[in-house]
Amino acid sequence: MIMRITLLILSGTLLLGSPSQAGTELRKAIENDYAHLEALYTHLHQNPELSFQEVQTAKRIASELRAVGFDVTEGVGGTGLVAVMRNGQGPTLLLRTDLDALPVKEQTGKPYASLAIGNNHLGDEGLPIMHACGHDVHMTSLVGTARRLSSLKDKWAGTLVLIGQPAEELGLGASAMLDDGLYSRFPKPDYNLAMHVNASQPAGTISYTSGYALANVDSVDIEIKGVGGHGAYPHTTKDPIVLGAYIVTALQTLVSREIDPQAPAVITIGSFHAGSKHNIISNRAHLKLTVRSYSDEVRDTLLNGIRRIAKNQARAFGLPEDLLPVVEMEPNYTPATFNTPALVERVVGAIKAEIGAKNVFAKAAVMGGEDFSQYGRTADKIPSFIFWAGAVDPQVYAQTKEAGEALPSLHSSLFAPDAQRTIITSVEAMSAAALDLLEKAND
Repeated sequence: MIMRITLLILSGTLLLGSPSQAGTELRKAIENDYAHLEALYTHLHQNPELSFQEVQTAKRIASELRAVGFDVTEGVGGTGLVAVMRNGQGPTLLLRTDLDALPVKEQTGKPYASLAIGNNHLGDEGLPIMHACGHDVHMTSLVGTARRLSSLKDKWAGTLVLIGQPAEELGLGASAMLDDGLYSRFPKPDYNLAMHVNASQPAGTISYTSGYALANVDSVDIEIKGVGGHGAYPHTTKDPIVLGAYIVTALQTLVSREIDPQAPAVITIGSFHAGSKHNIISNRAHLKLTVRSYSDEVRDTLLNGIRRIAKNQARAFGLPEDLLPVVEMEPNYTPATFNTPALVERVVGAIKAEIGAKNVFAKAAVMGGEDFSQYGRTADKIPSFIFWAGAVDPQVYAQTKEAGEALPSLHSSLFAPDAQRTIITSVEAMSAAALDLLEKAND
């Protein structure tokens, strides 16, 4: 499918499908509003804030939403916000944007590049900050959608709940908002929708995945104990580095020998720290792992297997029970994102009718994580769907692919979205989805 898209844009111009007349009118309205959205995007890009520090960001988004008629509550889940617009009888639709940026120094060379320096929620100071994951596009697109839907109240009926979520990059913001009464203090949604930019997809296109779309994300720490000593006399020690190496190797068999080959699973050891000098055998080693999966069953197999392998490898090395490794899983993991198939089918149909079927395509699930998943995993089991908006200038996309080069990824200091195309398409897609889900009954 990507190859087909490349052929369509080799000339540098994205070939749009044939949207309906209504779609043409919606796009024209968004394009006429773009000067306002561009100013907002530039402001957000130049003034990023880190997770749980999004105070000024939330104030700006709250002001934008109040200006078009939403009832806005700030300080939800810490620095989050909830905006509500009631427009008669009908379903309730939740649209989410994330607010936070990343501790990355921008190197895009854009005239509006971020020069921001700030502190994180842990107290670390003087960190460079950049919207390297496109949350500035997400926020601008949410505001653009709010402005369109506010102006089209005669075209829909029901309740809109727009949320600005903090700390998506930590995987903690959605839980914070839910814990703060998102579904009890405010209208409970019948549907949840979100959009995320895609750094490997041309702007002007929308992609989607039905079913599992993003992974469970677990962080695991293994503290390996040993008996230290002189490097010249290893027989008097229990070397935690050698034990750690055996654990690292054995962990790979969890994926290769205990998980169905058709069930995706990843165990990556991102850090292995031990020792301080050439001739000293340490008494400690530390492993840091990221563990990815889709289903809860596979997740349990991986996490239980990590505990089993770490402890039993130590026993095989002759360590006593009081020196067995300590395995700790972060309790606030990011669960897998499951896009409700029936909702996907309906929303994708509306988006295709709006921007042209040639610009909307299915994509494979990825092993990244997104805490948007939390909104659909409560006892209410609310149907949820997050889709991708291409963010790469079509000409740059085509030239890069033709040269066999890699595009800057999300979280890269070089990530620079094609803001105008991406924002207009995102607003158009989300507005079309909302108008369909909140379709006004004929009188």
